[in-house]
Amino acid sequence: MDLSYCTNVHPAEDLRGVLAQFDRFALPVRRLLGADRLGLGLWLSADVARGLAEDAAARARLRAALDARGLEVRTLNAFPYGGFHDAVVKHSVYRPSWTDPARLRYTTDCATVLADLLPDDATSGSISTLPLGWRDPWTPEDDSVAFAALDELARVLRAQAAWTGKPIALAVEPEPGCVLDTVHDAVTRLAGRVDPRHVGICLDTCHLAVSFADPAAAVAEIHAAGLRVVKVQASAALEVSGPSTPEGRAALAAFTEPRYLHQVRERSGGVVLASDDLPQARHELPGRDPWRVHFHVPLHARPAAPLSATTDVLRDAVAALAAHGPLPHVEVETYTWGVLPGAVGQDDTGLVRGIAAELRWAREHLAPPHPAVPAQASARDLPVEEGARP
Repeated sequence: MDLSYCTNVHPAEDLRGVLAQFDRFALPVRRLLGADRLGLGLWLSADVARGLAEDAAARARLRAALDARGLEVRTLNAFPYGGFHDAVVKHSVYRPSWTDPARLRYTTDCATVLADLLPDDATSGSISTLPLGWRDPWTPEDDSVAFAALDELARVLRAQAAWTGKPIALAVEPEPGCVLDTVHDAVTRLAGRVDPRHVGICLDTCHLAVSFADPAAAVAEIHAAGLRVVKVQASAALEVSGPSTPEGRAALAAFTEPRYLHQVRERSGGVVLASDDLPQARHELPGRDPWRVHFHVPLHARPAAPLSATTDVLRDAVAALAAHGPLPHVEVETYTWGVLPGAVGQDDTGLVRGIAAELRWAREHLAPPHPAVPAQASARDLPVEEGARP
């Protein structure tokens, strides 16, 4: 399993910041895990990607910095364009959309960078991206422009693969509230319109859980349509069994924060009801049935009752993918450490230990063959080796 953690958890908006995070976080995580190599799902802002794409020597220095620290990059996260740790992100994370030439340029720059960062033993690379854009406004003309941009990117990736011998594929990531809200939406819109060798699906298992999709059926639908899962973002959503009870409201209040959008879904009588953000869900959803919230929670941790996490969806999705063949790139993407309730993961030591614990959990419980899973640890008692320090 090609396993990495996504560095969009770190607020690095320039190359100096990207390099600094290697020593501050990634290297301590690798040492804490006792691993010879550690995979990074690297996030580069558009400005950093542009600078690197225009400077081959800078790309070589970045590759050397990774190699010297036992770090490797097989996948990039090119969903956030920039400003991902601003005080308020919300809908801005979906801009620019795939109707804007800036999105194509950014993604092309990322492909140029990734081609030079891939390890010598890598056979391919992947880049995840947003599901075209937010759903409103979105017109048929927008659709045509976006798919023309995807066609152009596929042309670039084909030419690059012919030159490097290491194909890179784009992984389109369905997300609640977007043009491609669900895996079914993505399959319906992408199948027959994109080059499946270079454009596929990013299966974010938090998003999958929020949509109340069946993981095995979603994977089967992707393969039946002639598409493939290029990348898995291993993530878990927040679930509350009694959202309208006093206990449920109090528990959710602790996760109501101003930076990110936390879409909410409630499945009631076979129908999935939707609200675009946690603060307004209380007024828009009946609250008679469980809610699933787009709030990435640490994989190894179990929220206190009445909350829970959708790690079962993650495990089932990976098991379904393993049944179809080798797993794609698996990227642990818990970018929310800085907005979790309490102080968990909000200092360097806590974040390093938390990332290491998530990667350890993923290695133990996601790598085929699919094992039985013991009880999860508490988010306030992150499992690390006795005496280990980052």
